[in-house]
Amino acid sequence: MLRTLCRAGGAVFKSSQHTAPRLWVSPVQQRWASRLPMNTVVLFVPQQEAWVVERMGRFHRILEPGLNFLIPILDRIRYVQSLKEIVIDIPEQSAVSLDNVTLQIDGVLYLRILDPFKASYGVEDPEYAVTQLAQTTMRSELGKLTLDKVFRERESLNLNIVHSINQASDEWGIRCLRYEIKDIQLPPRVKESMQMQVEAERRKRATVLESEGTREAAINVAEGRKQAQILASEGERAEQINKASGEAQAVLAKAEAKSKAIRLLSEALAEQNGNAAASLSVAEQYVSAFSNLAKESNTVLLPSNTGDVSGMVTQAMTIYSTLSKPRLKPESTKTEEPIEEPSVQSASTH
Repeated sequence: MLRTLCRAGGAVFKSSQHTAPRLWVSPVQQRWASRLPMNTVVLFVPQQEAWVVERMGRFHRILEPGLNFLIPILDRIRYVQSLKEIVIDIPEQSAVSLDNVTLQIDGVLYLRILDPFKASYGVEDPEYAVTQLAQTTMRSELGKLTLDKVFRERESLNLNIVHSINQASDEWGIRCLRYEIKDIQLPPRVKESMQMQVEAERRKRATVLESEGTREAAINVAEGRKQAQILASEGERAEQINKASGEAQAVLAKAEAKSKAIRLLSEALAEQNGNAAASLSVAEQYVSAFSNLAKESNTVLLPSNTGDVSGMVTQAMTIYSTLSKPRLKPESTKTEEPIEEPSVQSASTH
């Protein structure tokens, strides 16, 4: 009995569809009618789909995924909405930027149906409406930006288009998830000018880098010379200090040696026969000096008694005895003072 009733309902449903005049059916309705399942009383709705059911021409309910029952003849499946994410290709269109550059731009729109009732009765063709809205929004957003900002702010442009589409498509039960620009075509002249600009920018960077390299090289050379001069001056200073220290030590060593020699000479002269030894040393120095005459210069001044060696030695010893006498006088005066005191006392006693 149930099978017979289902067959009768299906035949009536098919006859009602065939009897409907084609002049009253739009292309969108024809597309929806080609996808609509038949009312077989027992229906199985697939996952991520929503079937909109009308009872006697009026909205009745939305079938959930799984097992569902409908009344034949009275209930009719009017719309089938997919709840999956839908990808729509936005065709290429022309748009004018803020600096009056005509661009050919296309994109891809990703959307999802959130409310099957609004998507079915809010707009005739949701996909067509969203496509037209995306094109108009894209043109209006591109008109706010210059050509350079279109390439730099591509992500912000996509976000603005998504925001504008969601504000208008809220009444249709559709939510735009994201929008991506696929390609941007430029006029040939604009493309050539941009290429020239890129080449000029690269040449500028190359020139700047080369100048910076030359400057760094000059700075490095100057720093090297400065460090070399500093090191050289420090080395020369250290050398002079070492040389002065060596000379001072040499002078001190010579002075100490000379003082020791003088001390030893004075001690030797104070001994017995010291004058004879001094006379012999003076005679030797005189003969040595006389043998070196006329070796360094052609002009020589000689005394009248050059051959009188004994006279020269006697003269040298006379000079030595004359220089040594002032040193001996204070000692003699000191020894005579204690001798005068007794005579004074004796005179007073007498």
